[in-house]
Amino acid sequence: MTTKILSFGEALIDFLSNGAIKKGELETFTKFPGGAPANVAVAAALLGGDSHFVGQVGDDAFGHFLKDELEGYGVKTDSMLMTSDAKTALAFVSLDETGERSFEFYRNPSADMLFKSEDFSSAWFESAKGVFHTCSNTLTDENITAATMTGIELAKAANWVVSIDVNLRTNLWPNNTVDTARVITWMQTADVVKASLEELSVLASDPYALIQESLEKGVAVFVLTDGSNPVRYYTSTDKGEVQTPKVDVKDTTAAGDAFVGGLLYQLAEQGGDRASVQSLSQAQLHNIVRFAVACGADSVTRLGAYPSLPNLEQVEARLTQT
Repeated sequence: MTTKILSFGEALIDFLSNGAIKKGELETFTKFPGGAPANVAVAAALLGGDSHFVGQVGDDAFGHFLKDELEGYGVKTDSMLMTSDAKTALAFVSLDETGERSFEFYRNPSADMLFKSEDFSSAWFESAKGVFHTCSNTLTDENITAATMTGIELAKAANWVVSIDVNLRTNLWPNNTVDTARVITWMQTADVVKASLEELSVLASDPYALIQESLEKGVAVFVLTDGSNPVRYYTSTDKGEVQTPKVDVKDTTAAGDAFVGGLLYQLAEQGGDRASVQSLSQAQLHNIVRFAVACGADSVTRLGAYPSLPNLEQVEARLTQT
């Protein structure tokens, strides 16, 4: 039985810098399709997953471009909405000499933020097995938060796996101030959480205590990334880590989303219901995280978001090198 993967949130345009950093050098930007949940949907589709994008874009040139690009990469867009009430979101992404990013968003309000709770269809969750994925960019105001929680409730009612990538973007929040209580409450509804150490440090003075609290509140698997350091993973009874391989870094824009796409693909392959996640053995979990690490590592060797995401053959080749 095919396990459905639904990624909910923003699809937007990434205008990616040419990397000009020297004085007097002109910085230019090239249009790429992006948005963290859309990137994750593409990542899962390229690996062979039954991947769907759930969200809203503007009924404008950028919105139609994103829909066409998603479909071109194998993502199903039957649950993607368009509106004339707001424009598609834009993000300008500058890179430093190491390939690290800084973002400038044009998103308030944008079409993705107008997605409402009632826009969810229960028919989207009729599959017996599924994974529902969100990130924190759909928590930046009360209305889109309510919609996000509605999606999670529908997924849980269907016994689907709920996946969360914290993916914290402080400059998307009003006055650059994250509502940490809101983010933590949302995060602890998940079966699987992926977060970076830097993000958890924004949410709590003791990131490791927050991980433990989340496991006690029902999170089955908590995955912690920390740049090029080993990826650590935690369950209520065990923990482990996977080394990250050394690669020629060109652009880190989609690294986290490639990682999450690989994680979701593997969770879907393992069963796609909540019991399957809760019963993962230490060996299974290690292999899942190792696969996700290979996805992320392979993506940073290419520019852009969608274009950098690997297919299954590329990931398997990367795994043989680690």
